[in-house]
Amino acid sequence: MIEVFILAVALSMDAFAVSIGLGSKHTSLTRSLALKAGVYFGLFQGLMPLIGYLGGKGVLGWVDAYAHWIAFGLLLLIGAKMIFEALSEGIEEDITQITHKVLLLLAIATSIDAMAAGFTLTLLDVHPLLACAIIGAVTLVFSFVGVFVGARSGTWLESKAELLGGVVLILIGFKILLF
Repeated sequence: MIEVFILAVALSMDAFAVSIGLGSKHTSLTRSLALKAGVYFGLFQGLMPLIGYLGGKGVLGWVDAYAHWIAFGLLLLIGAKMIFEALSEGIEEDITQITHKVLLLLAIATSIDAMAAGFTLTLLDVHPLLACAIIGAVTLVFSFVGVFVGARSGTWLESKAELLGGVVLILIGFKILLF
């Protein structure tokens, strides 16, 4: 369960970083925006790993001998992508109005990596629905809090959160590969 919680925190860092950026730009909508961001990001971060898990179960028989390598590769790529994004400008810089459509697109964009990480759930000794619920709940909380952090402090923490998430995913990948 500890691994699932660590995975949840690492995967939620994308949504947390975007939420900080949104909160820093829209300080007058903080409570409403925090609730919307939490629900959108939490829902998609919870659903996407389930899709990845189901896909992983479907191909696990074919790639069982290489499953650890595949999980390692996916987490390494996702972590590297998060680190790269942490070092570059975020998409929320260009957003002037936050609509349901914008939140939906941001939720999908930040949860694509969670779908790939869902494959690794096939290798953990945990019920997939519980794991996805934990990932979604952790992301909801981080996104909700992220809007308030952004509204209060600006974007200085935004890239650091994403960088930390990327490093943690890479470390989880090494753990799966080596142990």
